This record gives sequence, C-alpha cells and structure tokens, in this order.
Amino acid sequence: MSDLDDFRDDDNKPAEEPTPEPQLFYGSADEFMRERLRFTYSRRVGGGNASFRWSARWWEHPEALARIDALWRAWEHLRLDGATGSSAWWIEHADHHMPILMSPEGPFAKSEDTNRPGEPLPYEAPPEGLFPDMRVS
Repeated sequence: MSDLDDFRDDDNKPAEEPTPEPQLFYGSADEFMRERLRFTYSRRVGGGNASFRWSARWWEHPEALARIDALWRAWEHLRLDGATGSSAWWIEHADHHMPILMSPEGPFAKSEDTNRPGEPLPYEAPPEGLFPDMRVS
C-alpha cells in the first residue's frame, strides 16, 4: 500500500459514531428560574424605595418572560463550555438582563413582593401547562 491509500475514500472504513445531541439540564425557563436563577441571583427585593424589585409571578410580565427565557437558553448552551462558559454567561447574559429586570423602573416596577436578606427571589408556580418540559419529545 502506498501513502496515497490514506487519502482515498473507502466505503469499508468503519463509520464514526454520531455525537449525541446534548440534553437540556432544565426542561423550561420556569424550571431554570425555580431551581437555579432565584437562588443564584438572590437580592433583597421589595416595594417602596427598595433598590431592587421582583415579582413572584414573573411569568405574567412579557419582558421578564422573554428575558428569563433568553437567560435559560444561554445558560443551557454555555454550560457545555467547561472553560469559559460560566463566566461568559454571567458577563454577557445575567449581568446584562438581571439589573434591567430588577430595576425599580423595570417590568416589576409595581411589584410589592419581598424577601429577606439571603433568601431566594420570590417565586410562585405558574399555571399548569404554561411551561411544558422541552426535554420531552
């Protein structure tokens, strides 16, 4: 055999195993919010002259719904990058969206929901079926 044989197409070569698609860790934006984001990004929130606002019923606010969905999808993608994915998620996504969401002028401006220092962000379960599990085909 010559060295050129290495460059020939050969139907007898074993097929490479396809790389399986990565599975979602969280099945929905709600699961991501309920189990991760509200604990990870805990700030003391409240009404009146509080520095930060949050609504336990975040899913009733279209802007919040869109931003938290984007945060979840970015987290799912970047978690697969073991080198800088986590840092990129914080810098490029969480640190951008969360101050806007929690601003006294943001989508939760009228919210009176509160928590205590160190507690997770307020949370109320959404109506059944609003967030289907995306892991189920």
